Order: sequence, then C-alpha cells, then structure tokens
Amino acid sequence: MIQFLTALAEPTRLAALQILWDHGEHCACELMEHLGATQSRVSRHMQVLKQAGLITDRRDAQWVRYRINPDLPPELHNALSAILAAAQPERSAA
Repeated sequence: MIQFLTALAEPTRLAALQILWDHGEHCACELMEHLGATQSRVSRHMQVLKQAGLITDRRDAQWVRYRINPDLPPELHNALSAILAAAQPERSAA
C-alpha cells in the first residue's frame, strides 16, 4: 500500500493515470504530448507506476503502450478511482 500511495504522490504520475483511466492503451508519445514531458521523464514515471502494480506495458515497434493494470485488486482499483475523481479540476458552476 505504501508503494501505491507513493506512486500517486507525484503530480506527473497522477496526471498520467488520469489519462490512462479511460482503460484504453496510450503510447508513450501521447503521454509525452499531454504531460509536456520528455520521453525519458515519462519512462521514469511509468516505471514507478509499473513497479507499484498500477499499470502494465507492452512494446509496439519503437514505442511502449501503457494501460491501467487489468489485474489491479478491487480495493486498489476503487481507491484509485476515488483519488482520480478527487484530483479532477473543479468545474465552475454555470
């Protein structure tokens, strides 16, 4: 659980998880664009998330594709869902 929480404590990793939360696959190039980060920075952050068991990856030619770990235990999935919902920017009331 400590590794899970530590992985979520960094804003870039949290932002990456918000992108991946659609449960699709996203290549490192997409993450680089959305996060405004270099390939090496994205790679380092993704490694932390992978070691925490939050994501999986697969090689696709020159790129790596990432997604939320489909085998994430339900309690961690629910915790991640709540954290990502709480981290969403507040929308102004119209």
